[in-house]
Amino acid sequence: GKLGRYPPWPGKIVNPPKDLKKPRGKKCFFVKFFGTEDHAWIKVEQLKPYHPHKEEMIKINKGKRFQQAVDAVEEFLRKTKGKDQASSHNSTEEKNRRNSSEERGKQSAGEEKRKASLSEGKVKKGTGEGKKRVSSVSSERGSKSPLKRTQDQSPRKRGRPPKDEKDLTIPESSTVKRVMTGTVAGFKWPPSVSEPVKDSDPHFHHFLLSQTEKPAVCYQAITKKLKVCEEETGSTSIQAADSTAVNGSITPTDKKIGFLGLGLMGSGIVSNLLKMGHTVTVWNRTAEKCDLFIQEGARLGRTPAEVVSTCDITFACVSDPKAAKDLVLGPSGVLQGIRPGKCYVDMSTVDADTVTELAQVIVSRGGRFLEAPVSGNQQLSNDGMLVILAAGDRGLYEDCSSCFQAMGKTSFFLGEVGNAAKMMLIVNMVQGSFMATIAEGLTLAQVTGQSQQTLLDILNQGQLASIFLDQKCQNILQGNFKPDFYLKYIQKDLRLAIALGDSVNHPTPMAAAANEVYKRAKALDQSDNDMSAVYRAYIH
Repeated sequence: GKLGRYPPWPGKIVNPPKDLKKPRGKKCFFVKFFGTEDHAWIKVEQLKPYHPHKEEMIKINKGKRFQQAVDAVEEFLRKTKGKDQASSHNSTEEKNRRNSSEERGKQSAGEEKRKASLSEGKVKKGTGEGKKRVSSVSSERGSKSPLKRTQDQSPRKRGRPPKDEKDLTIPESSTVKRVMTGTVAGFKWPPSVSEPVKDSDPHFHHFLLSQTEKPAVCYQAITKKLKVCEEETGSTSIQAADSTAVNGSITPTDKKIGFLGLGLMGSGIVSNLLKMGHTVTVWNRTAEKCDLFIQEGARLGRTPAEVVSTCDITFACVSDPKAAKDLVLGPSGVLQGIRPGKCYVDMSTVDADTVTELAQVIVSRGGRFLEAPVSGNQQLSNDGMLVILAAGDRGLYEDCSSCFQAMGKTSFFLGEVGNAAKMMLIVNMVQGSFMATIAEGLTLAQVTGQSQQTLLDILNQGQLASIFLDQKCQNILQGNFKPDFYLKYIQKDLRLAIALGDSVNHPTPMAAAANEVYKRAKALDQSDNDMSAVYRAYIH
């Protein structure tokens, strides 16, 4: 994101879990962010003291979650101040008692050493000498998402065992708090569905990262700090640290990657895979689209079968169920390149029946299959900010980790094949219905003599405020319908979502109504425009 796109966020330095290794390189601290359950290793130069930057933070971010975080900071500071006053009083009494007792003599050399370390900005284990400081953290250019977390750690002397959080104090003279900058991401990792939730297993240490934010975590933490989350459906998923380091680099897999389909979504995905150092072979039905990526370092595959046969993991992202089937089952298709051990990941948004059929034929040839449709648009694809919904082969999901981290901000593992397709259709059903409602409101405002801009301003001040709402309305008001998500594809998703509801006798009247409006827009030649062009279906 651009500088200032994501606001600073208050956090405090805490002690890391004993089995979490400190990243190599520059000095950094383990930070817990207020108002969330997120934690991260933060470099010294990326922290700033809370009080001098409090007003700046409040001006930048007026969101409800941020206000809750600020309230949590203030509550923490009030409690800390009360404890400090009490412990300071106790320390003074203790000092006087020591001075009046001659047989106690002078303090030991060890105590002198601890005092010295306190004055130099080191951590002191004690109850009254030094105050906890709260820092603010923000992300800027190059970062993928706002950072929000909290906890208590501080630098400690080498060779000393880690102290408990309750014993940590950080002196006022500490220079350890500055503004956070860096690339961050959160990812879900799948355990076996049959595994129980293991909170006591050290491998599943409490290191829960927000599903909607991108926590900054260094690479060493990726498989070590996980927390299992049991979902209502009985499937389990783990959200883990991204391997995205603070400097924005990731460790790409050494497996050869293939990619089929260079549309609005596929193009951004391939670009990010290449940027992060993956070896990628590309194919597209119209070969000219491959040229740009060949210049960026990709290899050219002549057919889907050739790509699959020469690569370890092949991704595909095409338009609809028919295209997805043709790609696998057609002449020189994916299936012809599948042999035992070959991996195929279908990122197309299709129905569960289609993806189940494809999985069966791939697996029957000894291949491994993962469905991984993505939630997002062209801009999010270009920015590497997609949300990936995966299901199928869990081991393959893990093998794809560096790829998913390059292309997305969050990844969910949803269990058996078909689950991701269903979830994706539901997500797009909600999005498509919302877009039609926005268009309906804007046009109704216009025909009743109300200002469309004022309507947008009002919505942006209310609970419906979102990036999606603002961007789509702005584009409509500017008459800009350049595709970020093709209208024909959101209509396809609505159609498939309605069929999904039909298969289980579940009513979908809102989606059905929205679908009719998109069909009207298609009849008005809006198929290849952005979904926001549904607006034109309402113009008399």
